[in-house]
Amino acid sequence: MNEIQRSKIILKILNKLYPSTPIPLKHRNKFTLLVSVLLSAQTTDVNVNNVTKNIYPKYNKPEHFVRLGRKRIENLIKSIGIFRVKAKSVYLLSKQIIEKHGGKVPDNFDDLEKLPGVGHKTASVVMSQGFGYPAFPVDTHIHRLAQRWGLTNGKNVVQTEEDLKKLFPKRSWNKLHLQIIYYGREYCKARECYGLTCKICTTCYPARKKPLITKKA
Repeated sequence: MNEIQRSKIILKILNKLYPSTPIPLKHRNKFTLLVSVLLSAQTTDVNVNNVTKNIYPKYNKPEHFVRLGRKRIENLIKSIGIFRVKAKSVYLLSKQIIEKHGGKVPDNFDDLEKLPGVGHKTASVVMSQGFGYPAFPVDTHIHRLAQRWGLTNGKNVVQTEEDLKKLFPKRSWNKLHLQIIYYGREYCKARECYGLTCKICTTCYPARKKPLITKKA
């Protein structure tokens, strides 16, 4: 079975399991989506949602966070990992969005990736989930699963994104990256399966006997 055949099987399984894909990070607008994605680094979506549910009803625009200032933002998000670094990024990107983009989140990769604390993965999530632009955000979980499923050599997340984009139809990207995340959380967890037990792994590699060691992002 080659990677094209595997990709078709995977898409079929995921579409059956996850016909709808709600966005995991709770948000009120494109700006709060951007903030939530930034906050989600090295923590879980659940942790982020637990914190932002008390923030977004009152603070949900760039000008709100500029007025708050870094220290008050730190206090609001201190239960999230590396909160000082994240608070600085939220404050500075809020300021930049006001000064350079008229208070609106940029709708292109170049400008998004120039915002403080925003890398390609964060920009991809905002373009995909915020603007509906075809993108394929690859985090550590998708990077791991793509290797287990034989869709990439796992060199790095950049290579994995390129490989996945070649294998799957462009129209499927926005939904598919969420389907993969959901599947990984439920069936093909980091410290379970190891390429041996879930439906996708056993269907794509029925003869695999040893745990697959994947390369880290």
